[in-house]
Amino acid sequence: MSEQLILELAGPVAPAFDNFVEGANAELVAALRDVAAGQGADTGCLVWGVAGSGKTHLLRAVVGAARAVGVDAAFFDSPGSLAAADPELAGRRALVAVDDVHAAGADAQARLFTLFNVLRSGGGHLLVASEPPPAQLPLREDLRTRLGWGTVYEVRPLTDAEKPAALVAWARQRGFGLGDEVIAYLLGHGRRDMATLLATLEALDRQSLATRRPITVALLREWLQRGAGP
Repeated sequence: MSEQLILELAGPVAPAFDNFVEGANAELVAALRDVAAGQGADTGCLVWGVAGSGKTHLLRAVVGAARAVGVDAAFFDSPGSLAAADPELAGRRALVAVDDVHAAGADAQARLFTLFNVLRSGGGHLLVASEPPPAQLPLREDLRTRLGWGTVYEVRPLTDAEKPAALVAWARQRGFGLGDEVIAYLLGHGRRDMATLLATLEALDRQSLATRRPITVALLREWLQRGAGP
């Protein structure tokens, strides 16, 4: 079953700190919680890592947590989406998050440069995500340097060996158990990225409660087959 189909069956899960499995990223998550609370020491914060490591989830989690405590925050899913926003106006927010900065073209880089400077002068924060580390960002030098001035963290994806324990701990926090055979089936069928795995567990928990059945391989298989079709 494809990742997209699993996510469609599971329904949307709002990215938040409490549904991000930290793994080796505890220090990063703690720092981002500070940013969300308006306590970040630096204007800029850059998180980088391979595709699927959870960067977008974390950016959205920061913005959601900031808004929950009344911080004026905005999320842009790409540097190009800044084209619809005036950097001067966006910079008047307390927090702006921009995903995929490594993909910024010349115009978007100019907007990002202006945005950084406005946020810096107003005491705001710019949180950005990229796949390469700062030194390898294909950006103009003045922007690349500014993005590297502040806090920089690598988002480290969970290894396959770490995922079973992480899934068990995540399920336990939400009040349900997860057997070894269920985890083995999950990891052996389809995508093994954490976004897909957690979306599946969210849906399984709802299905288990609705049908008053424990989460077993049989329930998981039946649920997955709902969307498999002929």
